[in-house]
Amino acid sequence: MSNEKDPGIITLPNVRLSFPHLFTPHAMEEGQEQKFSATFLFDNNEHAALLDKIDAQIDRLALDEFKKKINFKRCLRDGNEKSELEGYGDGKSFLTASNKARPGVVDRRLNPIVESDGIIYAGCYVNATIRLWVQNNQWGKRVNAQLRAVQFVKDGESFGAGPVDATKEFEAIDTEDGGGTMAPPASSGRSRSGGGSKPPTNLDDY
Repeated sequence: MSNEKDPGIITLPNVRLSFPHLFTPHAMEEGQEQKFSATFLFDNNEHAALLDKIDAQIDRLALDEFKKKINFKRCLRDGNEKSELEGYGDGKSFLTASNKARPGVVDRRLNPIVESDGIIYAGCYVNATIRLWVQNNQWGKRVNAQLRAVQFVKDGESFGAGPVDATKEFEAIDTEDGGGTMAPPASSGRSRSGGGSKPPTNLDDY
């Protein structure tokens, strides 16, 4: 949906967050300029109308800039392009947005969030605002998305292994000298159907 105050701003409601770099700038590749960025995952059924609108705006901006239909890179892409990653694949689309300036990040009540709060993570659900813009220079022709702001909406299953539960790693110490028996280490992986765990499938783990 578009922002009522500025139709150029697009709101992405209840999308899943992936590869969040919202508090510290990050370079996608060595030698690139560091930027704040995030990837947003869409359910193709739930977000069908919004995806159609974004696609239409991408096409309009490209035609306005290039004056004819040409091949160019789009910021909105098919989830099957990264089907090896957790949360992507069939029935999903994704959009990566970035900004040199740090985006505003807030909670449900619009209180500012900082990284140490631990509220924002890969796999949670957020609202986000972006602005589409056209790149037409020696580095290529494409329609990109500028990242503006992110709002935490609700928790989701974290991509990759979650934080280690210290209460499962140790036993309580009852003696003053600190003695005690260490419990067998618990797996840091998350259980999935079929029992056992699988290796990380999303680069957010690293």
